Amino acid sequence: MENDEKKLKRKKILKISIIVLSVLLTIAIATLTVYFCVTHRKTTKTEQPQVEQEETVAVKIEEPSEDDSIKTFYGENRPVAVMIDNNVNAWPQYAINKAYIVYEIIVEAQETRLMALFKNADVDAIGPIRSSRHYFLDYALENDAIYAHLGWSPQAQGDISSLGVNNINGQAYDTGAARTSSSKYWREQSRKAPHNAFTSINSLYQIAKDKGYRTTSDKKSVLNYVAKEVNLENGQTANSVSIPYSGSHIVKFEYNSELGKYERYSKGVKQKDGSTGEEVVTKNIIITFAKNYTLNDPEQKGRQGLENIGTCDGYYITNGKAIKIKCVKKSRGEQTVYKDLDGNEIQVNDGNTFIEICPINANVQIN
Repeated sequence: MENDEKKLKRKKILKISIIVLSVLLTIAIATLTVYFCVTHRKTTKTEQPQVEQEETVAVKIEEPSEDDSIKTFYGENRPVAVMIDNNVNAWPQYAINKAYIVYEIIVEAQETRLMALFKNADVDAIGPIRSSRHYFLDYALENDAIYAHLGWSPQAQGDISSLGVNNINGQAYDTGAARTSSSKYWREQSRKAPHNAFTSINSLYQIAKDKGYRTTSDKKSVLNYVAKEVNLENGQTANSVSIPYSGSHIVKFEYNSELGKYERYSKGVKQKDGSTGEEVVTKNIIITFAKNYTLNDPEQKGRQGLENIGTCDGYYITNGKAIKIKCVKKSRGEQTVYKDLDGNEIQVNDGNTFIEICPINANVQIN
């Protein structure tokens, strides 16, 4: 009898256990079903994971409308001024022909340096880039340009700060490496430092945006461009122009009447644009005579100063003719006004311009 009761209890316990297990299994299946449905809906909505991408800035290259008569200077893009190495080891320089103005001024060691200004130019490589000198800032400011360089003299460093110049020092972006897809400044490995640093227009605008600089400008051009061809009928013949910056550095321009432009020579070498292989040419040449002097520089580098504020003598040269002019600059940030000897602002041919700011006693030859 006792054995029958034990058997009955075991059957009852087994039956209860089976019921409990069935309930737990049902709950587990329901939970998994709900989880799967929710997860499936989320995946369906997103479809693919969203990858955060770095925002990039591509300069909008504006094109003149049919109503715009001037093709050299137009639109709202803020100009960019880039310091260009002019040592023989830096030749050929890149993108010189795409600059609308190139300033050339003497520096130490009887050499010159260039500052090229770009506006509405899609330039993939500019350079080689070199360091700043303080008097170049005057011409970046008067053009309302973002000023790009690679290092600076002590004088330039101080003036950039005190004058509030929107500058881009490439030393903060130069890794010394070859170009990659993310490079802002890079080194051309086939050249030797310090003559091998390059940048691009898009890189400079990206950096400018990151720094909070304006990338648009409504400031008028320094030069009084006109659409009608300017021929200096009463000017002297100017088929050849020689500008000696020093005993070792002479710049020449030879007029090509077929092109209607001047071909540039430096130290006896015909200059080429490294980005295209074409000769460096210019429609206009402006010469300004300004006194330069050696600074009392603690580093004894022979760095120069420049007396360019006030009225300086000069020439305007275009289409094989030259006239004498006055170059009037009232302050470092104020635009230079180029006037004929009657006091009228000169009209400048629509095209690129080399502004040669040479020593006051330079024996310039115009033939």
